[in-house]
Amino acid sequence: MRVLFADDEDNLQELIRSEVPRMGYSVTVCPDGLTAVAAMEKEAFDCLIVDLQMPGFTGIQVIERAAELQPDMDTVIMTGNPSEKTAIEAIQLQVFDYVMKPCRLADIAGLLGRVWERRQNRRQVAALEHRVRRAEGETKLIGDHPTMHEATRLIERVAATDSTILIRGETGTGKELVARSLHEKSDRSDQPFVAINCGALPENLIESELFGHNKGAFTGADAARAGLFEMADGGTLFLDEIGELPLSMQAKLLRVLETGDIRRVGDNETKNIDVRVVCATHRDLEQMVHEGTFREDLMFRINTFEVQVPALRERMSDLPLLANHLLARFRPDMKPDMKDAFAPETLKLLAEHVWPGNVRELANVIEHAAILCDGLPILPEHLPRHFSSRQLRKELRSSGPTSLRDMEMHAIEEALQRHDGNKPAAAAELGISLKTLYNKLNAAIDSKAG
Repeated sequence: MRVLFADDEDNLQELIRSEVPRMGYSVTVCPDGLTAVAAMEKEAFDCLIVDLQMPGFTGIQVIERAAELQPDMDTVIMTGNPSEKTAIEAIQLQVFDYVMKPCRLADIAGLLGRVWERRQNRRQVAALEHRVRRAEGETKLIGDHPTMHEATRLIERVAATDSTILIRGETGTGKELVARSLHEKSDRSDQPFVAINCGALPENLIESELFGHNKGAFTGADAARAGLFEMADGGTLFLDEIGELPLSMQAKLLRVLETGDIRRVGDNETKNIDVRVVCATHRDLEQMVHEGTFREDLMFRINTFEVQVPALRERMSDLPLLANHLLARFRPDMKPDMKDAFAPETLKLLAEHVWPGNVRELANVIEHAAILCDGLPILPEHLPRHFSSRQLRKELRSSGPTSLRDMEMHAIEEALQRHDGNKPAAAAELGISLKTLYNKLNAAIDSKAG
C-alpha cells in the first residue's frame, strides 16, 4: 500500500519516513499541501494522511484535490487543533478517519491496517462486480461425455495447486467456465476472479489494462488507475486468447509470471502481487512459436498444466443436456423437463448442425428459441431461420464432400447474408468474437489468393 503523508512538523516527517516502511507500506513524505498535490499529480497512492494546518494548501484543500485526482484513495486527517467545523467538513468529504495529535506509532499502524483491510474489501467487491458482469451463467460444467469427465478430473486434480494453467479449445467451447471452475475449487475461491480477453483490446491499451497506469502516463489518462493484476491480487487472473498478445506484451507478461512484480504505466516503482494466472487459447501456440509470433519461453511458462476442452461436435451426446440447461437459464419460469422441453424434430435439427461456434452458438440459438416460444415444447419454428428452413444443410449436401473450414466459411457467409453484411451482428449469431470473424475472413482471402 502506498501512503502519502503531508505535515509541516519536521520531527513527525522523519518519524513517518522511518517507521511506516517497517509496517510494510511505502510512504512519500511532503512538508506542505502544495507538495502533496504535486505528488498526487505524478503518481498513484492508496492512502493520504494530511495535517489540517500547513503552509500553502490546507489539509481540507488537499483532500478536495485528492477527490478530483484520485477518487479511490482513502484520506485521513491528523491534527492537533480539532474543531467542530473541520469535523463536519471531514464528514462531508467522506474522510476515512480523524486522528488527534499527539498519537502513538501503534495508533498509526492500526489506522493503516484498517485502511488496508478496507481497500482489500473494496477491491474484492470490484472484482466480484467485474465477474458478475462477465458471467454467462452458473459455474457448472455440463456433460456426461468421457471427454468432459476427463476435463473435470483434471480440474479437480490441479485446482488446489498454484500452477499456471493453459486451457485449450476452440472458440465458444467454454474455456472461461473451466477457468472459473478451477478458481472456485481452489484455495483462492474467496478471493477475486478477474477475466480479460487479450484479443478484444487495442494493442496500445493492453499494458494499461493489465498493469494499470499513473495520471498523465498517456493521452487520456486523467486519473491513476489500478490494472487487472492488482484487482486480482490474492485470487485468479484469467487471460483468455493469450495467443493474441503482441510480442512486446508477451515479454512483460513473462517477467511478471517469473517475478510477481508489476509496474504501472508511467510509474518508476514496482509492486509485488500474488496472482494465479490461468490462460486460454484456440490458437496452435507451437505453430506460432515456429512462426516467431509467440515466445517459446512464455509458452513453456504458461503451460505448466494443460486442460483440453472438447468441441461441441466431439460430444454431441451432451447436446440435449446442454440445451435443457441453457433453456432453464433463459426461461427459469418454464422449469423445463428433459423429456418434454424440445420436440423430437427440434432435437433432430440441432443434432444435424455443425456448430462452428460450439456451446456459445448453441446458447444463442436456445436464447432465440426461448424468446419466441410461449410454452413447451420448443418447436422447429422457434429456432433461427437457417435451422427451420434447412437451407444451409441442403446446400452443403448438394455441394458434396467438403472440409470443416469450408463448412465454417459457408456458415459465416450465410450469417452475413442474413444480416445484410453487418459483421458484428453476424458474429453475435455465430457465437464468435468480431476479431475471430475478421481472422476467418482474412484467412479465406489469403487462401484464395494463394
